[in-house]
Amino acid sequence: MAHLAQKSDSPTLQFHRPVMAEQVAQLLAAGGPRLAIDVTVGTGGHAQALLDATQARLLGVDRDERALAVARQRLEHFGARVKLVHCQFSELAKVAAEEGFAPADAVIADLGLSSLALDDAARGFSLRLEGPLDMRMDQAQRLSAYDLVNEEGEAELARILREYGEERAARRIARLIVAARRRRPIETTTELRALVERVLGGRRRPGGIHPATRTFQALRIAVNDELGELDRLLADAPAMLSEGGRMVVISYHSLEDRRVKQRFRALAAAGGFALVTAKALRPGVAEVAANPRARSARLRCLERGRR
Repeated sequence: MAHLAQKSDSPTLQFHRPVMAEQVAQLLAAGGPRLAIDVTVGTGGHAQALLDATQARLLGVDRDERALAVARQRLEHFGARVKLVHCQFSELAKVAAEEGFAPADAVIADLGLSSLALDDAARGFSLRLEGPLDMRMDQAQRLSAYDLVNEEGEAELARILREYGEERAARRIARLIVAARRRRPIETTTELRALVERVLGGRRRPGGIHPATRTFQALRIAVNDELGELDRLLADAPAMLSEGGRMVVISYHSLEDRRVKQRFRALAAAGGFALVTAKALRPGVAEVAANPRARSARLRCLERGRR
């Protein structure tokens, strides 16, 4: 959920403008949905856009309880139209059934990391800010980036960086991490960034990407089992759609988008579903200029056919 800060009515709270909100609302509002599920509700940006555009009731779920607290304030004026629940994708089908939101007419999943988490140094997601090597979306889980960086073997570290970060220098980075932690534990984001810079240099790559970006991405994906959770979502959520119901997914890197594209195309080829977006939609130039974190967003939409 790459978001742009937006002032709220609260002096202590900043809401965030969601990526491609207009496109999401248009695609999901087309069928006049009665029941909607935002499976990555975050701070409530997409949920608010959809609730403003329709008369739907909405179930918002997220595994980040801090984000849910913000969403609760943001969406409180919608009253009984909103239900918020702390859960992860693997629990979605059960929660939706329990809360009376299955089948759903609209499902939205924004797979990006919210600015609320990214801009909090204590969460350890950002390589720009010094903080602990945490990277947990759900603070209740035990595994953190610190555990991976300081305890995994060199071969496993290299695999994580190569598979989840598509980092060509994975083996060299893993080797240096293991050598460095023999002297003392690697505890902060800046320490890890410095190690990657020793291998790749400190100059940004084309597109303004820092050399350590892929390493941080890989560790975050591994800590939160993001691809496993996405696979479970793509397996369960389409079957939860009502006839004519639509599912929108926004992804931010090729590992996610490839899975979404392949799953949506397979469902359409098998029958019973149709691709609303033949190709992924991209944010406009103005949106990217206002919010550079939106630049890598890819939006795809699937519709369940009517019998």
